[in-house]
Amino acid sequence: MVYAVVRAGGRQEKVSVGTIVTLDRIKADANGKIELPALLLVDGDKVTTDAAALAKVKVTAEVLNDLRGPKIIIQKYKNKTGYKKRQGFRAELTRVQVKEIK
Repeated sequence: MVYAVVRAGGRQEKVSVGTIVTLDRIKADANGKIELPALLLVDGDKVTTDAAALAKVKVTAEVLNDLRGPKIIIQKYKNKTGYKKRQGFRAELTRVQVKEIK
């Protein structure tokens, strides 16, 4: 089984061909494809971690859709001072499917 660990959106994701991953919002090219940088490649018993060898590895993914994450409520409160603050946040996400690792 061939899989790779790629850097995406400040995190690392373990992917193989056909894997669907949700990442931070990524801009795709005109064809809806993106290329993710590989940090580790495992091909059966062979493990590649060398930076020079990994520069040749291409992990290509296709953008399926853009979406927004769940709403996160941020509340701050200080007792006896009348201070209250409420803020919401929804992350901008992109769902991608890995098409090939070569």
